[in-house]
Amino acid sequence: MSVKQVQRVDRVVIRFAGDSGDGMQLTGDRFTAETAALGNDLATLPNFPAEIRAPAGTVLGVSSFQLHFADHDVMTPGDHPDVLVAMNPAALRSNLGDVRRGGTLIVDSDEFTKRNLARVGYDANPLEDGSLEAYQLHALPLTSRTVEALAEFGLTRKDAERSKNMYALGLVSWLYNRPTEGTERFLRTKFGKRPQILEANLAAFRAGYNYGETVEGFAVTYEIAPAPAPTGTYRNVTGNTATAYGLVAAAHRAGLPLVLGSYPITPASDILHALSGMKRFGVTTIQAEDEIAGIGAALGASYGGALGVTTTSGPGLALKAETIGLAVMLELPLVIIDVQRGGPSTGLPTKTEQADLLQAMYGRNGEAPLPVVAPRSPADCFDAAVEACRIALKYRTPVMLLSDGYLANGSEPWLLPAVSSLPDLTVEFTTQPNATAEDGTPVFRPYLRDPETLARPWAVPGTPGLEHRIGGLEKADGSGEISYDPDNHEKMVLLRQAKVDGVDVPDVEVDDPGAATGERADVLVLGWGSTYGPIAAAARAVRAGGQRVATAHLRHVNPFPANLGQVLRSYRRVVVPEMNLGQLRMLLRAQYLVDVIGYNRVRGLPFTSSELAEVISAHLGGPSDEPTDQTLRDLSADTTDDLTGAGR
Repeated sequence: MSVKQVQRVDRVVIRFAGDSGDGMQLTGDRFTAETAALGNDLATLPNFPAEIRAPAGTVLGVSSFQLHFADHDVMTPGDHPDVLVAMNPAALRSNLGDVRRGGTLIVDSDEFTKRNLARVGYDANPLEDGSLEAYQLHALPLTSRTVEALAEFGLTRKDAERSKNMYALGLVSWLYNRPTEGTERFLRTKFGKRPQILEANLAAFRAGYNYGETVEGFAVTYEIAPAPAPTGTYRNVTGNTATAYGLVAAAHRAGLPLVLGSYPITPASDILHALSGMKRFGVTTIQAEDEIAGIGAALGASYGGALGVTTTSGPGLALKAETIGLAVMLELPLVIIDVQRGGPSTGLPTKTEQADLLQAMYGRNGEAPLPVVAPRSPADCFDAAVEACRIALKYRTPVMLLSDGYLANGSEPWLLPAVSSLPDLTVEFTTQPNATAEDGTPVFRPYLRDPETLARPWAVPGTPGLEHRIGGLEKADGSGEISYDPDNHEKMVLLRQAKVDGVDVPDVEVDDPGAATGERADVLVLGWGSTYGPIAAAARAVRAGGQRVATAHLRHVNPFPANLGQVLRSYRRVVVPEMNLGQLRMLLRAQYLVDVIGYNRVRGLPFTSSELAEVISAHLGGPSDEPTDQTLRDLSADTTDDLTGAGR
């Protein structure tokens, strides 16, 4: 047997793709876990079919998992896979266009039958007709080799074939020198009560690993060194899991029970799943009969002295609007988590979008303002959840946390914080009367406000002497009695707005390497939410080419940071990439009267860094010439949107 060469590389992007029943998400997750254990920095992008079970072998049923890992800081899951593992013709057809030229294709040749080829529109077998000459093709009989490896277990062929994802995982683990112990421990835990299935999966995994060791087609294996990182304890975390942990941590720091009222909806359901297993931390989860009942339970829990939380996605947020307005009127803490997805209506349930911003800001009847917080990465969902809870508790207001499908399902290494480093969110309930009646007797006025925060007192029902009326009708200032007085209504509307406007928000930080030496960039790229990674990676590429560009990112979308207007006016051009038709751009123009250029896509996919690098370079092009609308359209020929934004 010839000795394999080991080649050191600095980064790799791998995509596993197959039918939704082929176990691609599990395969990608296990490869990710072993990669994290080796200390590589990484980012992932799972991509699910919207149909619960699309017809097998069709493009609509393809499920994929992409992983970008490197020996340096990783900002995105990668633009173009270096390696595609395709389990059938549908997976090859739907993903080949993304693979870089010269990339590696590992394909299950057993699945390339005439019937399967015809099902996805192949007139000839691409493994044989020379159409894949631009790639390093490894057409391997993965299915039959898996069945052969499991012959001793007495499984039917159909049952044996289910382990081919483990065979593929073993092969790719060998190819990139991933450890095997963690996956074997995982399989023993998952299938420990089903010995035959456990042994079959272990055998398939080991057979795939050994196949790479012996076959002549793979002459080189690859190593990626660990990425530099601060010392500490790390774990790989998805955005939804990080959100759940952040909520629990915030409740712990506040000394309050956490109550989640939720109705399952993609892609937010995993927060409910995660929290349902945390009862020992004072967490109560209520899977309600519908979206309205879910938020009603959460708001009721807040009224009773708990930290109430509800989770949803865009369609569910629309249904919750009336109760959110009630929370604004009651001025109680409530955290609403919207994991955005493609819309409108049912839209693209498993795809990502940022198009709920205006709904979060204004999607309620009347003047019903609330703070809006947006995480920037999967791990940042933890900090953003803690921040949303802090604001809700301190200012007695509902708060919207705007995540999205890209963050929710994606993962990255997370440095576990020390509990002592988290903010003290201790809440003091009102236990005594806070005013005096005209006859001198002590009374409780539920709408007397803290002069600093404008928050009203939080009195737990049943506290002696603090009986008071509460509900959705307008309240009299101070007393909380029902009031139809026009001047009082205007005063209360202004007070609720002033409370949100007064939320303590840190200044926005600008990354402009030349500013310190007086060589400020001409262009600022401003983002919010999940555009952080693609923008940062694009700026890195542009700067590596010798050009100057500044970046900034918003965590707090309402209220805006106090210095944001000054920052916007400091740059000749401001570009705002968004996965919508320009919602933040519109808000910025309205509030600051500053021209803002939008770059907008609504394809259900996150931006790529190379795409944004081209956009930035177009705006940096000439010393005085603006890039034309046509120039920007040429950067994205498959869209008819005006990429510079209407009204420029």
